Amino acid sequence: MIWYNDNMIRTQISVDEGLYKKAKQLARRRGISLAELCRRGLEAVVAREPSDKPWMTYAGVLDGRAEDSSSVDRVVYDREVP
Repeated sequence: MIWYNDNMIRTQISVDEGLYKKAKQLARRRGISLAELCRRGLEAVVAREPSDKPWMTYAGVLDGRAEDSSSVDRVVYDREVP
């Protein structure tokens, strides 16, 4: 569960009735508020935008061991040293 602190900005959006009903149903099925569903949707869209740090897209995506980073040059570049 994600907890938000007091520095959130309150905003208002307008959507058509069909989208509103679908979003409310989806939020109910997921056990979250409509506001949380909207936050998650916005986060997903913003995360897909180009970044000045494109490698951060993959941060936390893969699991591994601490020692895995010591072999990255051999695995990725087929050499022992960069």
